[in-house]
Amino acid sequence: MNKRYFLCTGNSCRSQMAEGYGRKLLDQSQFEVRSAGIETHGLNPKAVKVMEEDGIDITNQTSDLIDQDYFKEADLIITLCGDALDKCPTIPSGVAHEHWDLEDPAKATGTEEDILAKFRVTRDIIKERVLTLQ
Repeated sequence: MNKRYFLCTGNSCRSQMAEGYGRKLLDQSQFEVRSAGIETHGLNPKAVKVMEEDGIDITNQTSDLIDQDYFKEADLIITLCGDALDKCPTIPSGVAHEHWDLEDPAKATGTEEDILAKFRVTRDIIKERVLTLQ
């Protein structure tokens, strides 16, 4: 079983979207997918909304801290922001690492539609990159 671990600051937006796509788009007989954060900020409702627009339900996912055991067992750790990259525990020997430096859509400003547009851009980038993990 290939284990993919998506990490970002608060496990509320980017890593949650990546986990949702990983669970939906990657073959579940070959891949186990989880996400976590350096902190827990709760599941962002805008992330839930834009994922629902693409047919992915992440409402049952939880905002979790990094599980050290899973961290050591993962085949691939993917950091989705600079903060996670900087504060992430040292990647264990033999564990592959990718860094996807994505802006935090939760920090977007403007109208509600402007903010949702930023979430959609981030969602679409994540989807495209998750598809490359097969």
